[in-house]
Amino acid sequence: MNVTDSPVLVDADDDLDAALRRDGAVVVRGFDVADAADVGRVARSLAGRLMTEREGFAPRETYEADVYSSSKWPANQPMCMHHELSYATESPSLLVFGCLTAPAAGGDTAVADGQAVLRALPAELVTRFERDGWQLVRNYNDSVGVGWAEAFGSNDRHEVERYCAANAIDVEWRQDNGLRTSQVRPAVVTHPVSGERCWFNQIAFLNELTIDPEVREYLTLVFGPDGLPFTTHYGNGDPVEADVVDLINTVYQEHTRSRPWQVGDVLLVDNIRTAHSREPFEGAREIVVAMGDPLRPADLVVAR
Repeated sequence: MNVTDSPVLVDADDDLDAALRRDGAVVVRGFDVADAADVGRVARSLAGRLMTEREGFAPRETYEADVYSSSKWPANQPMCMHHELSYATESPSLLVFGCLTAPAAGGDTAVADGQAVLRALPAELVTRFERDGWQLVRNYNDSVGVGWAEAFGSNDRHEVERYCAANAIDVEWRQDNGLRTSQVRPAVVTHPVSGERCWFNQIAFLNELTIDPEVREYLTLVFGPDGLPFTTHYGNGDPVEADVVDLINTVYQEHTRSRPWQVGDVLLVDNIRTAHSREPFEGAREIVVAMGDPLRPADLVVAR
């Protein structure tokens, strides 16, 4: 990736709000973050408030209140483009990443402009998702990924049920302490500042077809075809076709920008406008993240 294609590099003394409005994601040097507490202080100085993650799909380490490790994802596998917590009723509008340990190779946190992605997708596909939304189906169990107690911050079933009822999530308790949930969310929202329409979802990333084929085959054997950790559908419940998943990921790739991490870097991402991903890497990698200024995506949908 050419430097000209990379997220813009700015200094900590620059007007960061203006840079973020202009570019959607910027790498800041000059904060010199050395630990998670530093990242937390920077995030709190830039965000109106930080938010506690709920419904996480991969384990994280909590360093301090609302300051986390990046998602624990196999180093040799890419993490596809996504907008953080776009499946929740409350999503962060600002992400603050800080690099404490840069990987020996790879491991970039790449970004893609959701406005440009929306313009590049076929109009008929956008129309369907804009009309019907998208559905996320998850199966929580104690063997794979994040269990329901960790995801919802409680091991009390009644408390989880109350949370789900308040957040438009359908609940089905299953055998062996399992939980199956489904929720329909908007796929296209209007940016609260620019007024631009943005592709804002995790339709491709959380589709079962993005799971490594060998892993998916094993999970299907163990849990059955309807027991995979996650998958996505059209808002009416129809499966999302493989060619649609491939198309979305291809369009993301065509609009991907990245810059190698350096220790002390801070990456600011406008989460409504800009998707992000993580490339495979070698060696140690420690990236800290805080999520700020939450918004309700449902409030950003404009009837067409």
